[in-house]
Amino acid sequence: MEQAVDECVGLLGTVTGRDWEGARAGRLEWSCREAAVHIAEDLIAYAGQLAGREPEEYSPFELSLEEGADNAGALRVIRAMGVLLAAAVRTTPREVRAFHPYPFRSANREGFAAMGVAEVLLHTHDIAEGLGIGYEPDPALCDFVLTRLFPHVQPGPTPWRTLLWATGRGELPGRAPVTAWRWSNNLVLDTERLTLEGVTPAAATDLSTVGDGGFAWLEGGPIEGTRVGAGLVYKQYEDGVHRPEWGMYVLVRREDDRALGAMGFHGVPDGAGRVEIGYDLVEAARGHGYATEALRALSAWALDRDEVRTVVANVERDNLPSQNVLARAGFTRVAEDPEHLTYELRSSGAR
Repeated sequence: MEQAVDECVGLLGTVTGRDWEGARAGRLEWSCREAAVHIAEDLIAYAGQLAGREPEEYSPFELSLEEGADNAGALRVIRAMGVLLAAAVRTTPREVRAFHPYPFRSANREGFAAMGVAEVLLHTHDIAEGLGIGYEPDPALCDFVLTRLFPHVQPGPTPWRTLLWATGRGELPGRAPVTAWRWSNNLVLDTERLTLEGVTPAAATDLSTVGDGGFAWLEGGPIEGTRVGAGLVYKQYEDGVHRPEWGMYVLVRREDDRALGAMGFHGVPDGAGRVEIGYDLVEAARGHGYATEALRALSAWALDRDEVRTVVANVERDNLPSQNVLARAGFTRVAEDPEHLTYELRSSGAR
């Protein structure tokens, strides 16, 4: 956040003597001055969401510059609002989520940080374009935004060009122009004792190697199955076929914010409305009903989607605990082969 703001203020500070009111900000309908004010408005709005723990709507306040504030003054406000958002991100606990409408009506501190960085990068670009000056941010900042807010966008030749294309500001060879877009914060589902947190490509990359994905794991985690599943999520992202709600979820125990395991789908539902689910738990978390609780919730969420009629799970013949989890979650055994048993849970309207 601070780096993005520093780059913005450093660049635009060289042209504060220009007419920002009379110059259109890139492809936007705003003037460069309006775009600068908008950056400050978004930064403080995101800080307010986190600081106020707003659950259902935006915090009811607005920012305005004093009459007579010049362009240098606008940059001072951007810097101050960036500091406030950075402070809110640092002081907000990992598990806290606050209202943001797109697409699942909440975001965590990392999501708000990424949205703040995105606002700064994109509107600095708009202003720079309107004033006829060059601007290219640090690629690491662009990658930070893409891997947290654009999980459905296949990586391109460079992070900056990809971000510009994904937000309707540029072109990429072989890809159609983007005319409408929304960023995508991760989906979170709550059960009685757990929070199922959708894994972003950034977290999947970390989990697939030796990292913790940003989670505090119960002793022994994450286990190999979680790392393998995270690797598949990142591969889907690289291939441009990842759909975040049909990916992996980390199971977090709310009483102590400890990650216990992972559960998720192998891909999007097929043409027949079938989607396959899998899961694993850290050994210390087994035997407490966590897997059953999570499986019921995630399966119910899937079956509530119009495109899903059947949730499928395949389990090894000798894995009796997993078979018991499926049975307790309402699944029925429908097929078998020498190594695996297949279970299904169907929607009430499926045949």
